[in-house]
Amino acid sequence: MNGPGNLSRRAELELAPAAVEVEELPGGGCVMRSPMPLDPYAANLCVYLRDWATREPHRSFLAERDSGGAWRHLRYGAALDKVRVLAQALLDRGVTAERPLMVLSDNGIENGLLQLAAMYVGIPVVPTSPAYSLMSRDFARLKHIFGLVRPKLIFAAEGGKFAKALAALDLGDCGVVTLRDTPPDGTAFTELLRATPTHDVETAQAGVTPDTVGKILFTSGSTGLPKGVINTQRMMCANQQAIAQIWPFVTRRPPILVDWLPWNHTFGGNHNFNMILRNGGTLYIDAGKPVPGLIEITVANLREVAPTLYFNVPRGYDMILPYLEADPGLRDHFFSNLDTIFYAAAALPQNLWERLEKLSLAARGVLVAMTSAWGATETAPLAAGVHFPIARAGVIGLPVPGTELKLLPNAGKLEMRVRGPNVTPGYHGAEELTRAAFDEEGYYLIGDAGKLADPEDPAKGLLFDGRVSEDFKLLTGSWVSVGNLRVAAIAAGAPVIQDAVVTGHDRDEIGLLVFASPAGAALCADRDAATPLAELARDAKLRQALAAGLAAYNRDNPGSSNRVARVLLLANAPDIDANEITDKGYINQRAVLERRQAEVERLYSDDPSVIHVPVAD
Repeated sequence: MNGPGNLSRRAELELAPAAVEVEELPGGGCVMRSPMPLDPYAANLCVYLRDWATREPHRSFLAERDSGGAWRHLRYGAALDKVRVLAQALLDRGVTAERPLMVLSDNGIENGLLQLAAMYVGIPVVPTSPAYSLMSRDFARLKHIFGLVRPKLIFAAEGGKFAKALAALDLGDCGVVTLRDTPPDGTAFTELLRATPTHDVETAQAGVTPDTVGKILFTSGSTGLPKGVINTQRMMCANQQAIAQIWPFVTRRPPILVDWLPWNHTFGGNHNFNMILRNGGTLYIDAGKPVPGLIEITVANLREVAPTLYFNVPRGYDMILPYLEADPGLRDHFFSNLDTIFYAAAALPQNLWERLEKLSLAARGVLVAMTSAWGATETAPLAAGVHFPIARAGVIGLPVPGTELKLLPNAGKLEMRVRGPNVTPGYHGAEELTRAAFDEEGYYLIGDAGKLADPEDPAKGLLFDGRVSEDFKLLTGSWVSVGNLRVAAIAAGAPVIQDAVVTGHDRDEIGLLVFASPAGAALCADRDAATPLAELARDAKLRQALAAGLAAYNRDNPGSSNRVARVLLLANAPDIDANEITDKGYINQRAVLERRQAEVERLYSDDPSVIHVPVAD
C-alpha cells in the first residue's frame, strides 16, 4: 500500500468539477454557492416511477428476502400498477392531506408501495421509527407523533408485533393495515390490492406539485419530543437533481444498493430510496443492522449482491470491517462492482477510512472513491456533497447546485446556514419552532460549523467542524471542539471505542464517557464476543489498551482543550427510549450527558472505575 489517502491509485469516477463561488460578507463570513445552476427537476417523485415503468417495466426496482430466504423482486411496471391500485384504496378510505398515512414498520416492499401510493395522490406519508413502537416502554414519542399528525390510516407489517404499540394509541376512526397477524378490526394489505383505480387517481397525480407535502419526517432532536419536518416534493426532487449533477456516474448505469438504512430517516428514505427511483436502479432491502445478531444478515446479503454504491454510517462500517478483513472472497465480491463508498450521519474515524482503503487496494488494486455529504432532515438531506478526490475523513464537500451556504463567525467557529429549494418550509404544527429555525434572510439555522479544508483554495471543500451548540469551555477559558475531539478519540481508542461523549464543561479537564464496541472490546480483552459490556468494562487488559491508545493521542495533543484526562467505560448500551441514540446509531451527546449525570460525576471523582490517561505512555 502506498499509504492512506494516496490519490495516485484511485479508481476513475465521473464527477462534476470541483468549483465554488465565494461571496465575502461585511464583518466576516461568506456565502458559498455552486457555479453550476440547478437543472429542471420533476414535479414529484412519482414522475420518476411512471417514467421507469414505461422505459424499463421489467427491471427490478425493490427486492427483499421472502420467508424462504430467496429474493422477491418488484419490477418497475408492476410497481406502478400496484401503486395506482393502492392509491385508489387510500382515497376510498378517506386518507387525505389533513389525515395522512402513518407507517410504523421497517423497510419492505409493501412499505415502499404504500408510501409511493400516498404520494402519488398528494397524501403525505409519516414514516415513524419502529423503535418508538417496539423498543419503547411508554410509547411517549409514538403517542406524540400520532396526536400531532392525526393519521387516517396506519400501516404496521405485523399486527402481533405492533399490537402493544397500537393498543397504546387512541385510534378513534384511524384504521390499521397489516401484512400478517391482522387484528379483528384491522385490514389485510391484500384487501387494499382489490381496489380498482378510477380516473380520480390520475387526476390527483396531475395535481401533485413541487409544493405538495410528500413526507413528514420526525427528528429525534437534542432533547424533548420529536419534531415533524415537512418534506415537500420540491425538496426531494431538487435534491436528486443536484446529486445527479455532482455525481453523473449514477445516471450512466442503474445503481444497485444493498441497504439497511431506515426509511423513516432522511438518509435511507430520501437520499438512498429516492436515488434508486430517480435513476432507475435496484434496491436490495437489507434486513440486517449494525448490531450483534443482525450484522450477519447484512454480510450474507453482501455475499450474494455486489452493490455499485455502498451507503452506511460509521457504526455500520465498524461492524462490517472485521468480516471483510477476515474473508478475501467476501472482500473481493463487495468491491467488485463498487463505484463509491459513502458515509454520513456522523464523522468517520480515520482508522476506519484507512482500513477501507487497504481492503480496496487488496481487492481491486486501486482506491475505490470515498465520498461523503452534509445536510439534515430539513435539507432533504443534501446541502453539500463530495464530488472530487479526498484523502481523509472529515471533508463534507461543496454546496450542491441550487444550495447556498452562509458561514458566519460564532464562538470562534464558522456557523453554517442553508438556503435553497431543498430546505424545508418548516415544522408540522409548530409555528414557533418554524420561526426560530430561520434567520432574517431565510437561511435555515442548521447548528453545524464548518471550515475550509484549504483556506487558500475553497474548491478543496469544507470540513465539518462540530455542532456549535455542543462545544464548551473549560475553566481555563479554552474552547473544546467536541466534534473534532470525539472523532480523534474514537480513532485513538480503536478498536475499543464505538462511540464517545465528551465531557468537561466548566471543569478543569476533558473526559470521555465511552460506549465500547462489543467486538473490538472483546478482541482487546481476549474474551468471547458475547461477553457483557459490564464485564468488559472491568477488564484490566482492555483498560490498559484503551489508556495506551489515548496516551499516544495526548502526546500529539497536549493542550488542555484537546487532551483527554479521564475515561469511564459505560456498562450498558445507549438507550433509544431516552433519546440517547437514533436507529442509525448516531449518539445524541446532549441527551447522554443529561441522562447520565451520575456517570459524569463519577468520571470526575476518585472512583477506581475511572481510567486516568497520562500524557505519555
